[in-house]
Amino acid sequence: MLTSKQKKHLRKASHNVQPIFQVGKAGVNENMTTQINEALEKRELIKVSILQNCFEDNNQVADEIVEATDAHIVQVIGNTVILYKESEENKQIELP
Repeated sequence: MLTSKQKKHLRKASHNVQPIFQVGKAGVNENMTTQINEALEKRELIKVSILQNCFEDNNQVADEIVEATDAHIVQVIGNTVILYKESEENKQIELP
C-alpha cells in the first residue's frame, strides 16, 4: 500500500501526464489490462480516462484494473484514474 505522503508525491508527478487509455461502454477487458500492465512497466505512473458511455462506477473500474494488474490507485478524480506500479526494469520514480 502507498502512504498518503507517497500518494501526494505521485499526484504531483502525474500532473503533466496525459491519459493513455480510455474505458468505454465495453468496460475493462483482458486485452486492456494486459496493455495497461505493459504501460505501467514502462512508465510506472499512468492515467486512465473513463468515458461518459461507461456504465460502471469509476471506482469499480479502478478496482478491476488494480485487481488485474497489481497496481496501486493513486487517485480517482472525476473520470480519470491515476495508477502507479513500481517497474522492475525501468525504475524512474523514487518514492519518499
